[in-house]
Amino acid sequence: MLTERSAPEIDHPLFNSYTLDAAYDEMFTAEGRVRPPYMPLYRRLLELSAEDLHGRQRYADLTFLNQGITFTVYGDTEGTERIFPYDLLPRIITSSEWAVIEAGLKQRIMALNMFLHDIYHEGKILTDKVIPRELVYTCHHYRREMRGVDVPGKVYTSVVGTDLVRLPSGEFAVLEDNLRVPSGVSYMLTNRGVMKRAFPRLFAHTGVRPIDHYGQVLLTTLRSLAPVHRPDPTIVVLTPGVFNSAYFEHTFLARQMGVELVEGRDLLVHDSVVYMRTTAGLRQVDVIYRRIDDDFIDPLAFRPDSILGVAGLFNAYRAGNVVLANAIGTGVADDKAIYAYVPKIIKYYMGVEPILPNVETYLCEDNGQRSYVLDHLDKLVVKSVGESGGYGMLIGPHSTAEERERFRRLIEHEPRNYIAQPTLQLSRAPCFVDGAVEPRHVDLRPYILNSGDDQITIVPGGLTRVALRKGSLVVNSSQGGGSKDTWVLFE
Repeated sequence: MLTERSAPEIDHPLFNSYTLDAAYDEMFTAEGRVRPPYMPLYRRLLELSAEDLHGRQRYADLTFLNQGITFTVYGDTEGTERIFPYDLLPRIITSSEWAVIEAGLKQRIMALNMFLHDIYHEGKILTDKVIPRELVYTCHHYRREMRGVDVPGKVYTSVVGTDLVRLPSGEFAVLEDNLRVPSGVSYMLTNRGVMKRAFPRLFAHTGVRPIDHYGQVLLTTLRSLAPVHRPDPTIVVLTPGVFNSAYFEHTFLARQMGVELVEGRDLLVHDSVVYMRTTAGLRQVDVIYRRIDDDFIDPLAFRPDSILGVAGLFNAYRAGNVVLANAIGTGVADDKAIYAYVPKIIKYYMGVEPILPNVETYLCEDNGQRSYVLDHLDKLVVKSVGESGGYGMLIGPHSTAEERERFRRLIEHEPRNYIAQPTLQLSRAPCFVDGAVEPRHVDLRPYILNSGDDQITIVPGGLTRVALRKGSLVVNSSQGGGSKDTWVLFE
C-alpha cells in the first residue's frame, strides 16, 4: 500500500490537504519543492482564496454551458448530455520534455503508416514473422477490402490522438494509440480559450506556446490529401448526427475549418463520384473527414443495416475519386494486441529503437502470458483490445472478486480479445477540488496531423485528462473524468 506524506508546509489553506505518494507529482518534487515550471502558478495561487477560484470555476462552467460543450454517456438513465468536466489549473510541460514527446510521436506515426501500407500490400512484416499473421488477420478492424487499395501519399492516418502517461520515473510512455476517429481535440481548444480568460495575467506572462492554429493545420492537412486533379477541393466533415457523443466536436471543427458538416443523408454517389446535396444543386466532394467507424461508413460494403453512411462510398474511395481521413482499415494499428508489437514495428521499418517506450503488455492469446494474467487479476489492468472510452476494462486493485471472476471467464472464452498491463501509477497534477488544491491522476493525448512526405505536425499541447475522483486511475469522461488545459512552455 502506498504511503502518503504531506507536501511542504505552506501557510495557505488551499494546500492543506495536498499529499504526495509514489506517483510522479507534476507540481512538487519528491522532497516537496515546487518544480520551476510551476512556480508562477504556485505563486499566483498563494495570492488567491478559495472564493476567488470558485468564481473562476463558475465562469468556466458557465462558458462551457453557453457554448454547448457537452458529451454523452451511453446507458446513463439520468439523461445523456453532460457539461464536460473542466479543472481550473493548467498542466505544465517544459520545452525539453515536449521535444522528446514530439520526436517520439512523429517516429511512431511514421512507422504505423508504413505498417498499414505493408499489411494491405506486400505483407513483408508478416512474411518475416515480426508479427504473427493470425494476430493481424483476426483483428476486428482489419479490412480485407483494403488489400491493394492505394491511399494518397500512403497516408492512412491523417489525424491521430496518442495517449501518453508519465511514469514514477518522470519518463513519458505510450499507453495506447487512437488511429480510427480520435476525439477530444475540441476540448483541448476550448480549454485554452477558457483558461486565457480565467487567468489572463498568469497566461500572458508564462510563455505558453499557442495551439489556436490547429483548425487551419487540420484544413491544410486535409487539402493536401485531395486528388491532384482537384486543385480547389471540397472538404466536408461527416458526422453520425446529433446523438453522437462527440457531436459538439464535429460542429466545432467544421466551423473552425470553414467547411460543411454533413450526415450520410446529405451525400450521394453517382458513377463512383461523391456529391453533396446543396440548395444550389449537387456539388462534388473530394475529401471527407469522417467521424464514423468503418462498419457504418457504407451499407453496401460493410454493415447493411447502417443508416449513418453513404451507399457506394467505398467504391468511390477505391476508385480514387474521394479521400477519407482517416483511411478505412486503420483500426488494426490501434488494436491493443498490435500495440504490444509497436516497438518491433518501429525497429523493423525505421531501423532504430523507439523514442517513447510502450507500457509492458501481456497478450492473453499466448498461453504462458494468459496463465500469468489469470493468476494476477487482482494486480493488473485488463483491457478489451477493441474498446475505448474506459469500457471493457478491469482495474485489478480496485475490483471486486465478482468482477475478477467475470473477466476470468471472458479471457478464457476469447483470449485474443484481451490484453493486460501493470497497474500504473499515473502522474498526478494539482486540481481545484472542493475548495482546495489536491493532486489527481492525469494522462495526456497530443494530436498529430500527418500530410505525408514526413510532413507531420503536432500542436504543442494536447488534452490532459484528469481522474477527478480521488484515488481513481480512470481519466475517461464517460467514467467520471474531466480535463484541463495543457501548457507547453517556450523555454
